[in-house]
Amino acid sequence: MKQVLQNYRTGELRVADVPAPVLRPEGVLVRNSRSLVSVGTEKLVMDLARKSLLGKALVRPDLVKQVINKVRTDGLLEAYRQALNRLDSPVPLGYSCAGTVIAVGNGVEGVEVGSRVACFGSGYSSHAEVVFVPRNLYALVPDGVSFDEAAFAGVGAIALHSVRCSRAGLGERVVVIGLGLLGLIAVQLLKASGCWVCGVDLDPEKVRLAGELGADVAVAGTADVVPAVQAFPGGVGPDAVIVLASSADSQPVELAAEVARDRARIVVPGMVKLDLPRKVFYEKELELVVSRSAGPGIYDPTYERKGVDYPLPYVRWTEQRNMQEFLHLVAAGKVRLAPLITHRFSIDEAERAYDLIQQGKEKYIAVLLTYPETQAPPAPRVELRVPAARARADAVRLGVIGAGLFANTTLLPILKGMPGVVLRGIATASGFTGQHAGRKFGFEYCTTDYREILEDPEIDCVLILTRHNLHARMVVDALHAGKHVFVEKPLALTTGELRQVVSAYQSNPRILMVGFNRRFSPFARRARELMSRTGPLFIHCRVNAGPVPRDSWVVDADEGGGRILGEVCHFVDLAQYLAGANPVRVYTAGLRDGSGKVSAEDVSVTLNLADGSVAHIGYVACGDKAFSRERVEIFGGGSVCVIDDFRRLIHVSGGSRRTMRAMNVDRGHRAELEAFISAVSGKTPPPVSIGEYIATTVATIATQQALVRGEPVPVNVQEFLGGTGEETGD
Repeated sequence: MKQVLQNYRTGELRVADVPAPVLRPEGVLVRNSRSLVSVGTEKLVMDLARKSLLGKALVRPDLVKQVINKVRTDGLLEAYRQALNRLDSPVPLGYSCAGTVIAVGNGVEGVEVGSRVACFGSGYSSHAEVVFVPRNLYALVPDGVSFDEAAFAGVGAIALHSVRCSRAGLGERVVVIGLGLLGLIAVQLLKASGCWVCGVDLDPEKVRLAGELGADVAVAGTADVVPAVQAFPGGVGPDAVIVLASSADSQPVELAAEVARDRARIVVPGMVKLDLPRKVFYEKELELVVSRSAGPGIYDPTYERKGVDYPLPYVRWTEQRNMQEFLHLVAAGKVRLAPLITHRFSIDEAERAYDLIQQGKEKYIAVLLTYPETQAPPAPRVELRVPAARARADAVRLGVIGAGLFANTTLLPILKGMPGVVLRGIATASGFTGQHAGRKFGFEYCTTDYREILEDPEIDCVLILTRHNLHARMVVDALHAGKHVFVEKPLALTTGELRQVVSAYQSNPRILMVGFNRRFSPFARRARELMSRTGPLFIHCRVNAGPVPRDSWVVDADEGGGRILGEVCHFVDLAQYLAGANPVRVYTAGLRDGSGKVSAEDVSVTLNLADGSVAHIGYVACGDKAFSRERVEIFGGGSVCVIDDFRRLIHVSGGSRRTMRAMNVDRGHRAELEAFISAVSGKTPPPVSIGEYIATTVATIATQQALVRGEPVPVNVQEFLGGTGEETGD
């Protein structure tokens, strides 16, 4: 299928051929008929993407700070490579569309195949032939409303929410500054609410159109606004001003403050500078609201991604209910949209549409993209290049499931240049990410159905690089399909999932590796070699992980499992590797806030290992990322070994001191992949036993349990080892 994408690094915009998305629970697949180009928002995205690296840095100084911190911990070369890979990513354009439902996911009610729906949401309701939309981000299209009109639902909900934020009621006077697409819709919504409306814009044509759509007063320019609003019946100044202009300065807000009456309300949905004139705001005691998109629910992953609605008695107007109401107003003739449509392009001509917007040679208001009427099922697979013949008999053909940030910035660049490896197929839930990664790294095809990878007889092994909640199920599926498996950590989130993995491994013994990469770092290997001894070790790992956003999937209990299961597991495995013994007991304590709530991100973990060693892991999110990230200290046998950020190792023994250094961080990613490929090709045995992976997984789950219980928890590995041929290591 075709989809409009822009590369954030180069600014290149193109209509790409990508696999259609797959149906997921709590949502629907929609075959688009129309999508609306948000000429304001999308132009801002395009302008930013086309800036130079310096230009992007000036716009996003917060990201520059992150890069500087990365240089301090990982080295200049690694930080530069990671930054460029992050920038080299496709951005799907569009967020308001309409079409026909072609598939309904589990947990969805009130809609069926063939239903007409309007859709909203960045990353979902894109300019693409087929889109997957969660259940809170679409609304049924009423009879009598065309697809042309329904495509405005998302933009209409934004305008409607700004009107609600103004609290403008029957008979109140409202000024709308900026008569673009949103402004002209807002004028009609305000008139439908019984308000007196004045529209203001620099473009006389838009001012004229505002008058035709119902504005009581329409002013071209700013000089005559004050006398114009005084012409409202009763001579009362505006009760509210809605700023829907786009400007690099604060002039629209200054104008709003100038024309507003005392104690009026100013709502700013538009992209304008907010250097407020304090004097007039103080003297008039003005109220300022920066309205947030389409209403409550926006940016809330629980609402948007998981489909958990807000109860109507408590939240009357969500973004979905605003969409529904906007469509009802269109159906009732309260809002006219046909006069706003200035241009139409087919999806094949989308690049022309964006050239029109970027160059500004023609005047435009609403630009629609249209899609072919077809009944053919969407294709989940796209061929990217002609399959290559095996370079030699022992070449390994590899499939990848998942192409998120870590895969694109770390693992896939390593695999691309690895000799003896053929990159066969890549699967991602969103087709555009797989298509981009597939082209960039040289895969033969991309797909949105991971089963294509598992069923491909030309694939020898699979890398599973998805979100954590999918790991165990996909490992089980891959083993049953007869594939060798490399899965990113963690192997499983629960003991139930772990049992399923162990059962699949026993039924289909293959090479199974988990992405605990630090044990493969040359610094960790050298430390283990130097600390060989007859007595136990004391190991201390300090991890300055830093905070992650509250809406990140990493800390979502369902998708990421939290930072203990998703990240602390690295250091459980590292301690196990350094000591050469399995954990037998764990105790976890977390920081407590004033209310007594225990943090699951700032934790102290103590592991007792089978050989008498003790490992302590201090994992904190409350620090500053400008400070070094990881420090590992190992004491035992009269020696000390220290690893700093996997760039330097210090060994002190017998009064002498030796140092090992590297210019850039090496956490072992390349070495672990080389070990996996070598094992798959039969050159070397698997570098890590299944028993060690089971021990790390059980110990990490016990770490989380110990935090909840507030007491030590035994690590019972033996119950999982039956039939694997592994010993406990006790």
